[in-house]
Amino acid sequence: QVQLVESGGGLVQAGGSLRLSCAASGRTFSSYTMGWFRQAPGKEREFVAVVNRGGGRTYYADSVKGRFTISRDNAKNTVYLQMNSLKPEDTAVYSCAASSGTYYPITAAGEYDYWGQGTQVTVSS
Repeated sequence: QVQLVESGGGLVQAGGSLRLSCAASGRTFSSYTMGWFRQAPGKEREFVAVVNRGGGRTYYADSVKGRFTISRDNAKNTVYLQMNSLKPEDTAVYSCAASSGTYYPITAAGEYDYWGQGTQVTVSS
């Protein structure tokens, strides 16, 4: 079993940056594909970004491409989401998730086995 804990959320002005972290427990972190999702009030959860097990392949939602960067450090059991040029529409609860799936990219929330509790990101205009 994998436990995930996010941190790094907060309030930022439009155009600013935040870096989210997701720390994982367990010794098998490197065997999971890791993704970030977000959910805004009144909206469905949406895919943001995914990184493969080794960290060499990444994939992004069109809405964040060129602004967000996902990365992972398997030695530290941590996945990151660097968010630049933030917009008010990026406001949401951001959650990391781990998938044991073997295909790529894994963008469907239903394909993820473990989830963190989420961290709030609020972007003011």
